[in-house]
Amino acid sequence: MDVILLERVEKLGHIGDVVKVKDGFARNFLLPRKKALRANEANRKVFEANRERIEAENASRRTDAQAEAKTLEGVSVTLIRQASNTGQLYGSVAVRDLVEALVADGHKVNKAQVVLDRPIKAIGLHEVRVALHPEVAVTVKVNVARSPEEADMQAQGVDVMAAMFEQDTAGFTEDYDPNAEPGEIARDEAPVEAEEA
Repeated sequence: MDVILLERVEKLGHIGDVVKVKDGFARNFLLPRKKALRANEANRKVFEANRERIEAENASRRTDAQAEAKTLEGVSVTLIRQASNTGQLYGSVAVRDLVEALVADGHKVNKAQVVLDRPIKAIGLHEVRVALHPEVAVTVKVNVARSPEEADMQAQGVDVMAAMFEQDTAGFTEDYDPNAEPGEIARDEAPVEAEEA
């Protein structure tokens, strides 16, 4: 199906472009969200008549998004979650969790703007893209940790998991005698026999 784009759509085109897309994508995404119009003669005339207004509205939304992007620039969000000893989370960090943390910090962000390519399932520092406008995107750092102290260490650049495994290596060590027979216990001294009285 051919459609006329009413705003920039990533990997498709800019305002006013006539592009060919799959029918389902047009019917289920572009048309209901008013990102495009069907490309027929009547809609082309309507678009050309309103082109200046559409571009002006897009420009004003873009300037608002750029102002919000300046407040989000370099923002880091800390999330405390339960995790195993290997650093795997019990569950995952969802878009909703990120939006709640950003709104708590005083930023205007909604679920549709947070682009999470894959779920966050391990502790550590992660980068998440926030698309405030089709032409304005910002990267936010997400610090997922098991405790506030661990989050501070990660923020300073310490690999918490590597540090934890280094501490474990200084544990119990067993004496090993390479010349011993299998199943024999290593002895430092010969057994002392009891004297007969």
